[in-house]
Amino acid sequence: MNTWQRRTVNSLLGLAVLMLVYALVYDYGMSAFENDPKTFLHSLQVVVETFTTTGFGSDAGWQSPVMNVLVIAMDLTGVALIFLALPVVVFPLLDESLSRSAPTTIEDTDHVVICAYTPRGATLTEELDSRDVSYVVVEPDRDRADDLHEDGIRVVHGDPESSETLAGVDIGAARALVADASDETNASIALAAADTADTRIITFAEDDTVADYHRYAGADEVFSPRRLVGESLADTVTTAISTELGDVIEIDEDFEIAELPVQAGSDLDGVRIADSAITERTGANVVGAWLRGEFVSPPDPGDRIDEHSILLVAGHGSQLEALKELTLSDIRSRRRGRVVIVGFGEVGTTVYEAVSREGIESVVIDREDGPAVDIAGDATEAATLREAGLDGANAVVLALPDDTLTVFATLVIRELAPDVEILARAEEPASSRKLYRAGADYVLALATVSGRMLASTILDEEVMSFDKQMEVVRMQCPGLGGQTLREADVRARTGCTVIAVERDGEVRTEIGPEFELRDDDDLVLVGTDGDVTRFASLFE
Repeated sequence: MNTWQRRTVNSLLGLAVLMLVYALVYDYGMSAFENDPKTFLHSLQVVVETFTTTGFGSDAGWQSPVMNVLVIAMDLTGVALIFLALPVVVFPLLDESLSRSAPTTIEDTDHVVICAYTPRGATLTEELDSRDVSYVVVEPDRDRADDLHEDGIRVVHGDPESSETLAGVDIGAARALVADASDETNASIALAAADTADTRIITFAEDDTVADYHRYAGADEVFSPRRLVGESLADTVTTAISTELGDVIEIDEDFEIAELPVQAGSDLDGVRIADSAITERTGANVVGAWLRGEFVSPPDPGDRIDEHSILLVAGHGSQLEALKELTLSDIRSRRRGRVVIVGFGEVGTTVYEAVSREGIESVVIDREDGPAVDIAGDATEAATLREAGLDGANAVVLALPDDTLTVFATLVIRELAPDVEILARAEEPASSRKLYRAGADYVLALATVSGRMLASTILDEEVMSFDKQMEVVRMQCPGLGGQTLREADVRARTGCTVIAVERDGEVRTEIGPEFELRDDDDLVLVGTDGDVTRFASLFE
């Protein structure tokens, strides 16, 4: 609740109490001094008419001096309240409604202070909105702050490196502060915040080597999103070129969740979910799928699996291994396991280090020559890609910092090598759809990963995987106690899938529709952010 709202509520409560007191006094006075008893409701009506200056009805013309003095007092009180209401309530309301200028201070509690507004900050505000967590953005640029204010973003204009600005957004009462400007500015913000209040400070470091300086400045946690994206792409590329399972989320011993990219020419390519008979053939369950870049959980039986699909599956190790075989193509499996890495910044370097540890051959392309760069050239040119051995590669990782270049490189690579696996990093979430349309098999948006990771950290959620476009969470839901899974109908009501239940320290994975839940059960759920939020609001 902001300052104006709090002031308005307090004013209305005070007015109500004052009117009730006057109504009691008036009611007593009419009996004691005018010998004309009235009902309390009638007395309240007279007080309201007096305060609002709309008249006194049939009671006008009091005989006793006491009642005349009382009415004079009510008149003066009503007029005074009207003039007081203008600066306290009405003017701020008009200013908030009509002004496009961002304020410079706010009052709030248990909110998140976000210093500077970036694409990952936009993702973070969406995550916080979905969970009903208050936030305020501190924007140093006046024009940008005004534009954000006009767009409905809760923002103040001020210097986030200033202790006065941070005090003006109630940082002492905040849940956390997020510094999301440049690496140098973030360190300065951390210093100012630590000097102003004892609040949790989280900073972003584009350059992983400056993380220690942020901690020295007072940051409690430092995130390097590019390294996280690089590690995730490396996990995915390892899965794409190997007959072994890649990175998995372990729910219990020998029960896991995994992502399985579907290769062109595999047994599942071009098959509808309903016709795939995945559960019957392997025992694994499909709990979600990325279909042309959109995550759906659960997938519709009529949805068609193709080479751009990634299945999110749950099951025992042997079941997932059997399903992995169905996603592999004979064409790709006969290829050598070479990875072409395009771009050798933070993301590309992380991918290179990860695949090298796995013993996978790689070829690095970058515009600038360097010790680990195999080919210095333009990856949007066919000659450069052929020199890198694209024809014999199994996967290409696009780790370019420019989304336009990434889209164009995807088009060129898809034309030259229709069967190669293309995994791309995107700066902006809006570029993901373009990349899928251009032919990418897997896209990871830096802003989306960073925002979701940050929200999970701030809210202290037990999220097992925050670098994907979905959540795997463990949640206790006493509201479902005594119901079977069929009666709870969780999937239809929320979109989440219950894949396991932890009870008395034991994780139960063999759960059917008649499995009865208890108040103290921990449910392991899979779903999108919105699905998980909807589940929590219904059942927590």
